[in-house]
Amino acid sequence: MTKLEQYYNKFHEEHRLTTRHGTIEFTTTLHFINECLENLKSQNPQLENSQIKIADIGAGTGRYSVELCHLGYDVTAVELVKHNLEILRSKHENIKTWQGDARELSFLPDQTFDVTLLFGPLYHLHGEENKCKALTEAKRITKKGGFILVAYVMNDYSVIQYCFKEHKWAEVAEQKGLSPDFHTICTEKDLYDYVRIEDINLLNEKCGLHRKKIISADGAADFMRRELNEMSQEEFAAFLQFQLSICQRPELVGAGSHTVDILQKD
Repeated sequence: MTKLEQYYNKFHEEHRLTTRHGTIEFTTTLHFINECLENLKSQNPQLENSQIKIADIGAGTGRYSVELCHLGYDVTAVELVKHNLEILRSKHENIKTWQGDARELSFLPDQTFDVTLLFGPLYHLHGEENKCKALTEAKRITKKGGFILVAYVMNDYSVIQYCFKEHKWAEVAEQKGLSPDFHTICTEKDLYDYVRIEDINLLNEKCGLHRKKIISADGAADFMRRELNEMSQEEFAAFLQFQLSICQRPELVGAGSHTVDILQKD
């Protein structure tokens, strides 16, 4: 069993996106998935939801797959961790499921999907080569004109949270885990690999991917977990609207814990 499998066998992935901070991430991300879907339907008004094919690569326990399947879309989910996949399969029998690695999707044909989601794999794949394999496979299976949405975990949030809020700076510094400009230096033994916007830009250039927009999926939410839990329903609803209104602002993108890059295949 890999370290990744051991982690997700214990981590309550099912719960994460239903917390208040997780709801911010999920609602923001779903808003932009729906925006891509509406864009496709506006180009072809006769297109029914059931005719639109979505690939959810690194689907976890299926939070997005199930929601999109309920909306009537044709969803195929790929997940590496068997434990997560079993939970996903128990939720919705109409989702096509595969156990597989985002870097090798030979079981999925070229140019099949209108929208491809790559929300988990780039958190855990280390190095440019591995990340590019996943991005290139996502590009291959997506139709021309289709959308690819890619999620990343961000460097500076992780430094603030782990090194300074949790007071682990000395430990990380001793292990030479930070560059002089505080970019994390991750290795294969680390579960996550963290990026900055400039790292994402270089990956897109290398893989021939073109951005439509990039968003901060959770904004300040991960910094404000306790405060979010203390909010009334009305205040929380207002915060969610605030997040949706600012999530594309260039000076804020990359400051949260998750970023979603929205790409369109030429």
